[in-house]
Amino acid sequence: MANTYSRMYVQIVFSTLNRNPLLHKSYRSEVFKYISGIVNKMGMKSLAVNGVADHVHIFCGFNPTIRISDSVRDIKRFSTEFIKEKKFINQKFQWQEGYGAFTYSASQLDDVIKYVLNQEEHHKKQSFKEEYFEFLEKFQIEYDEKYVLG
Repeated sequence: MANTYSRMYVQIVFSTLNRNPLLHKSYRSEVFKYISGIVNKMGMKSLAVNGVADHVHIFCGFNPTIRISDSVRDIKRFSTEFIKEKKFINQKFQWQEGYGAFTYSASQLDDVIKYVLNQEEHHKKQSFKEEYFEFLEKFQIEYDEKYVLG
């Protein structure tokens, strides 16, 4: 076979440092649009970026030539620079170390996009902590609870 073909979908989830509610609604959508642009510039396809005051969900078609850890590191770095440059926050802004990355099949695209875009409504019923542990259980990821959310 002469060429390589792949299609992978990943939902990346990470929070603000100590889950502080620093992503205020007045500028949140601008930050998420910027993150979407970062994802696309990295050679991935942004399908949905959304979140609430203390965390973000990024759902994308993933580029297999880039390590997920490198992608997340760059997304965090560039979005932090953007937040500082725009002076959205009067205090130091930082993302929490670590992240979750969860894969999906093409048949799940619509459901995951809807889920990501519906974060505000979703978090009226479930906390980020509950949501994150649910992901870990659903994807059968072994973890030590004391190290999960810092």
